[in-house]
Amino acid sequence: MSNNQAKAEDAVNKSANKAHDTIDKVADAAKHASDNLGEKGHNLKETQEKWLSTATDYVKDNPIKSLGIAAASGYLLSRLFSDRS
Repeated sequence: MSNNQAKAEDAVNKSANKAHDTIDKVADAAKHASDNLGEKGHNLKETQEKWLSTATDYVKDNPIKSLGIAAASGYLLSRLFSDRS
């Protein structure tokens, strides 16, 4: 093998090793991000369930007030989104 071929092979091997290391780092980062997203999703689901439970309990304890709040909210939203042409 000539000196130029050895240098070229060495350069290719170094580049391949760097590419492999980079791919490993990207894969590790992606796994870490995926794990974090899974945990965040679980936390969001728990928060949603707590809020729904709280709202349900409020409506059961205050049905008339809840109906008034719903009607007022509906009216305000309809005014906000109505076409004023």
